[in-house]
Amino acid sequence: MGGTHDGGGSAEPEFHHVPVLFEEVIHYLAPCAGMTLIDATLGGAGHAAGILERGARLIGFDRDADAIAHAEASLSSYGKAFVARRTNFSDLLAVGREIAPEGVDGILLDLGVSSHQLDTAERGFSLQSAGPLDMRMDTGQKLTAAELVNRWDESDLRRIFRDLGEERKARAVASAIVRRRVETPFRDTLDLADCVAGVVGRKGRAHPATRVFQALRMTVNRELESLEAALEAAPALLKAGGRLAVITFHSLEDRLVKRFMKSRSIRELDRPEWPAPRSNPDYCLDVLTRRPLVAADSEVAVNRRARSAKLRVAQKREGGVA
Repeated sequence: MGGTHDGGGSAEPEFHHVPVLFEEVIHYLAPCAGMTLIDATLGGAGHAAGILERGARLIGFDRDADAIAHAEASLSSYGKAFVARRTNFSDLLAVGREIAPEGVDGILLDLGVSSHQLDTAERGFSLQSAGPLDMRMDTGQKLTAAELVNRWDESDLRRIFRDLGEERKARAVASAIVRRRVETPFRDTLDLADCVAGVVGRKGRAHPATRVFQALRMTVNRELESLEAALEAAPALLKAGGRLAVITFHSLEDRLVKRFMKSRSIRELDRPEWPAPRSNPDYCLDVLTRRPLVAADSEVAVNRRARSAKLRVAQKREGGVA
């Protein structure tokens, strides 16, 4: 999961600076001098720059070496106010406590794929340009999309296409992929996209392979597992009054975030078999966004990747347990 979504369409491996829901993130995190925040998904560093501009100290994480190099170069003028670490945000608690043992005032998780990753064909995320079947956010890891597509059992492919891609034709797509790879292994993104499109069919504006590519990417990068780990860690790292802001880009992520925030914001639990309600041992947050915030039409008009973004924010309670 890797940070900023924005509008660039260039195939050049450049970073862009149009962060999604920027004003809303700044409003809720309210960075200022004396505060320490974590941007756990630096991406193009657009949110990071906005936080630093307002005088706060920022700790930035990303598992993508290109993102870290870009952030360190573009934010170098902030000196010691900016600290970058190449790490998965699933390690949020350990790395965060190492750098800020006193805790932090805010944490931002901007999920999904960065524009740099999407627009660089060699990374293998794009449906628009031919590239290797890679999809690794951390290019140091071994598992790639090619391994999944060319070696995984049909039943496992069907499961991830159904569960992670929410692809209605998961069974047919998995079967077609397995039949095709017997003749010739899949080697590039457009080859796979064409195979999937032949099964799913073209309807609407979205590419017919979008859901399958999403499932492969999420599996390669263990995205939901990483998100769960980061969410569980966040309350322990936040100071009282500190805020957690999470931007999601599809329903699986959003449901996970919604469920987590709800579970940590209920004062008492009740079950039919209990004689009386009991205190919730995980009660530590107040949810500040009753409904998720979405991008305004004006933002979507200039930044099409903002159209599916949802922002949820919660605040650590005074005396809240971690």
